[in-house]
Amino acid sequence: MQKSKNDIWVGLFVVLGLASLLFLALQAANLLNLNFQPTYQVVAKFDNIGGLKPKAAVRSAGVLVGRVETITLDPQSYQARVTISMQEQFSFPKDSSLKILTSGLLGEQYIGIEPGSEEASWKQGAIISQTQSAVVLENLIGQFMFSKAQEGSKTPETLDSGSQ
Repeated sequence: MQKSKNDIWVGLFVVLGLASLLFLALQAANLLNLNFQPTYQVVAKFDNIGGLKPKAAVRSAGVLVGRVETITLDPQSYQARVTISMQEQFSFPKDSSLKILTSGLLGEQYIGIEPGSEEASWKQGAIISQTQSAVVLENLIGQFMFSKAQEGSKTPETLDSGSQ
């Protein structure tokens, strides 16, 4: 009888350990959201969302204020249509702007909110058009390489005529 009690306690301990590891893995991968506060949804339109993914954080001044719900392509404007679930306790002015930012140099992308100064605030279903697209590293490298190629293609005659 003593052996079976020990087996039950060991089994329970192993199950709790595995459940804890699963919980931590889901939290670290940003796949688990345990927020039971009421929310409202707003829609933002971006020209380029880079690597933004559903469940990405929405932050203002570094504080988590919401999450990205869905990302779709608007067939009329060909812009990315990002549905954001905002915590109801946070109300931002209508003239606030959104930016897609990156955590660290090559970290995950999130949406940053810069509050405006208007009296009226976002409500359920508001469409936000004041947005700044993601900075795509490949585009920056391409622009840098193109500018260096342009500098390298200058001939000595064009350099001499520019200095006179």
